Amino acid sequence: MCCLSRAEARRDAAKVALINSLFNELPSRRITKEFIMESVQEAVASTSGTLDDADDPGTSIGAYHYMLESNMGKTMLEFQELMTIFQLLHWNGSLKALRETKCSRQEVISYYSQYSLDEKMRSHMALDWIMKERDSPGILSQELRMALRELEEARKAGQELRFYKEKKEILSLALTQIYSDPDTSSPSDDQLSLTALCGYH
Repeated sequence: MCCLSRAEARRDAAKVALINSLFNELPSRRITKEFIMESVQEAVASTSGTLDDADDPGTSIGAYHYMLESNMGKTMLEFQELMTIFQLLHWNGSLKALRETKCSRQEVISYYSQYSLDEKMRSHMALDWIMKERDSPGILSQELRMALRELEEARKAGQELRFYKEKKEILSLALTQIYSDPDTSSPSDDQLSLTALCGYH
């Protein structure tokens, strides 16, 4: 379903960040068939993949191709937000958690294409990190320090900052919730649920 190791997750996130650069100059442009063709070819060249990968949803290029087709007619800005969501899902381990479920890559993409990166999604991801903190005390502070360092490095390098800013926001929210309410509960039924997506309870 997704990458098998943290190293692969970082490589995939880097690919997504590179692909994101395609949209920075024309945020209001809409996704068309012609644009999809050009973008896939550019992605193949940028990631050392092949055009055959575009037809395989099990590859990064194939998933990217499917995401583009699923968002035909949307603006570059809207699509870039979806790409950021998937970067965050790679980062927090949600995609890895789905690898052993019955969810297909297409199902996950279709599911998250319905959502925007809003307070509800940030709160859900923050709760994921609160659970991680319970299992591994200190991991939140460690991840936040890393996120702040990555944000500063990206800023100095003139890179797209949305992913790094969102990481900082989510981790800060998780820490705030822990200190304000140590008994913070698990995600409620009305929050985004990966397990519900795959029919698990």
